[in-house]
Amino acid sequence: MGPSDNTVGLALAVASSAFVGGSFILKKLGLMRAGKLGVSAGGGGYTYLLEPLWWAGLITMLLGEVANCVAYVFAPAVLVTPLGALSIIVSSVLAHFVLKEHLNKLGVLGCISCIVGSVVVVLHAPEENMPTSVEEIWYLATQPEFLAYALTTFVFVATMVVFFEPRYGQKNILIYLGICSTMGSLTVVSIKAVGVAIKLTLDGTNQLFYPHTWLFVLVTILCGVSQLNYLNKVARPSLLLIPNYSCQYILLDCISVSCTSTTSLFQGFGTYSLLELS
Repeated sequence: MGPSDNTVGLALAVASSAFVGGSFILKKLGLMRAGKLGVSAGGGGYTYLLEPLWWAGLITMLLGEVANCVAYVFAPAVLVTPLGALSIIVSSVLAHFVLKEHLNKLGVLGCISCIVGSVVVVLHAPEENMPTSVEEIWYLATQPEFLAYALTTFVFVATMVVFFEPRYGQKNILIYLGICSTMGSLTVVSIKAVGVAIKLTLDGTNQLFYPHTWLFVLVTILCGVSQLNYLNKVARPSLLLIPNYSCQYILLDCISVSCTSTTSLFQGFGTYSLLELS
């Protein structure tokens, strides 16, 4: 008897965290080198696109995101998303040794907390109702609960980009990270939908002819590219950037996954009582 779907999803999520954690360091090295040769990304420059190390980091991140996408196919989003906290550990340790950024006692305590939290989530991961078609996902995505969440997210991101990013982007790390993290909560949902479509197609029920499938793919690409663009503008030490970004990203994704987005789409906590959730 082979491993269960949750086990496969867990392994892929852990591998994804390792790739993503390492990619932060590679991209940071690339951005540092590019900043010495021209206008930095934080100043609106794009010289980092000519830096091989940045591209190596991008490819590593893409590998991690592919593993993460496949993990959503096998395991509930409420299990996969919190495991992204493990990337904090990988990136923090690498930043300490590769970038020579000091990891203090509080940082070590934070890493341990991430491990404990991830273990708790894994041990109590709920079952998930798997949709039988992309059309079913689309129907769930057009329900009032999800539409309200998506509209709120869009308005928040638009407000941050138009009014706050030009004035305070380089002064406050939370501006760019808030944009990335909030968009990430929708990225998780669209990736989950794409993953379900791929799994159903491989099982013999072709979902590629539905326009909804490609709409979810488009949302995934747009959100992913936008997140990458704003994340590159953050000119901060990795030991400050990565934990802040990862914690915001995971927190907002868990809110969307547990309370709004994936609950309304996939009923991630549908088998749990209020007492068990608490």
